[in-house]
Amino acid sequence: MEPININDERAIRLKKMEDLQEARINPYPAHTIRQQTVAQALEMAEGAQVSVAGRIMTKREMGKLTFCHLQDESGKMQIVFQQDKLSTDNYKLFTKKIDSGDIISIFGERFVTHKGEQSILVSAWTLLTKSLLPLPDKFHGIQNEELRLRKRYLDLLLDPELRDVFYKKAKFWETTRNFMKEHGFFEVETPYLETTTGGAEARPFQTHHHDFDMDVYLRISVGELWQKRLMSAGYEKTFEIGKVFRNEGSSPDHLQEFTNMEFYWAYADYRDGMKLTQELVQKIALEVFGKTTFTSKGFEYDVAGEWPQIEYREEVLKQTGIDILTATEQEMANRLDELKVKYEGENKERLTDTLWKYCRKNIAGPVFLVHHPKLVSPLSKAIPENPELTQRFQAIIAGSELCNGFSELNDPVDQRQRFELQQKLIEAGDSEAMMPDFEFVEMLEHGMPPACGFGFGERLFAFFMDKPIRECQLFPLLKPEHGENSIDDTTK
Repeated sequence: MEPININDERAIRLKKMEDLQEARINPYPAHTIRQQTVAQALEMAEGAQVSVAGRIMTKREMGKLTFCHLQDESGKMQIVFQQDKLSTDNYKLFTKKIDSGDIISIFGERFVTHKGEQSILVSAWTLLTKSLLPLPDKFHGIQNEELRLRKRYLDLLLDPELRDVFYKKAKFWETTRNFMKEHGFFEVETPYLETTTGGAEARPFQTHHHDFDMDVYLRISVGELWQKRLMSAGYEKTFEIGKVFRNEGSSPDHLQEFTNMEFYWAYADYRDGMKLTQELVQKIALEVFGKTTFTSKGFEYDVAGEWPQIEYREEVLKQTGIDILTATEQEMANRLDELKVKYEGENKERLTDTLWKYCRKNIAGPVFLVHHPKLVSPLSKAIPENPELTQRFQAIIAGSELCNGFSELNDPVDQRQRFELQQKLIEAGDSEAMMPDFEFVEMLEHGMPPACGFGFGERLFAFFMDKPIRECQLFPLLKPEHGENSIDDTTK
């Protein structure tokens, strides 16, 4: 099929629009007459009078008959224009001036063709929107992946399975929100702009607040240190669903802007958090996807039942032969070199984290990884019998960490010391070290009850869908186009 010259096609459609205006037809009216959706019209009996509106997806002329498929959000169905049913002039106006891609409303009678297709015989039509550019070829869609994401509206229009992804994603967050409220958690909103970023180890986005004349950062967690302040304020169960921003690299599992949920639960610890996490994930699996068995990243796993626990230190030792508590930085670096694993930074925190990331890719899960080293868990409470390890857990599924929680550190002296260590890492050039917040330490000195904190995000949804995370965002960030517009590709 020869590609359409889009400039010629646009010129032709502009001329059609001018002809419609000369015929006193407004190509962009405000008022729409619609009494049924397409889905509702499909359920109505033969002979019923219906009024629907939508976009013409296909148009095929056969003499005095024209067959179209009309699509709205609820579905798609055939509509039939018959010259004998309309006036000759009205029929010719439709066939000559209306194109696939145009949005119209129609009135007509439900019937079934001799081939058994549910249809509407049109007795009146109204143009609602004249399209000046054609839709991509219905058989091939948009082949270029970058262009497909850039022109996401066309991708969504042509692919009902893709549209269904985002209905599922909305239900994913709706199920999460309902679950938290059913368990007595209070939904809150915390700042997106912060003077110090806390709650995670990540490079933040920085901007300038002109009124206050100071630099601020977009948050890298869903208000972790703010929600803990609410624990001190007397709230005992809070959660927030919101955007997080991390100025780091992109991958199939990582983006710089994404949605997370975090909860904080006073008078609970990490073991309570694990039980609630497992219950939440299982509820999402059943309510959103109707199953508990999934395939992601080549792994098959079942989230039903009790999830086993594995020890951070023991797992790294088993897979690499390195004891992360006793090994020197040089020994860790040498082992990573032997494993041909790239690493950034030569401090023990980065080397420990890199060794673990090598190990996790071999775990199908679901399992809970527990008892992380204190060095990589600056906000987590230590284990009394082994202060070098913490009361932390992560859900590991398909070789990735998809949930994270811990017994929150509420000892202000210990927290200050850990922040001071993070400050030293920052000064040594570690761009992912956690930014200290000594006002938070002051809050802890007033007293915060023991609590469990937990977070997970849309990466879990992407894994359940077995898609790259940017495929699960409606409009992922893309670099601006340079040079000539490549819109011609959409018609191929």
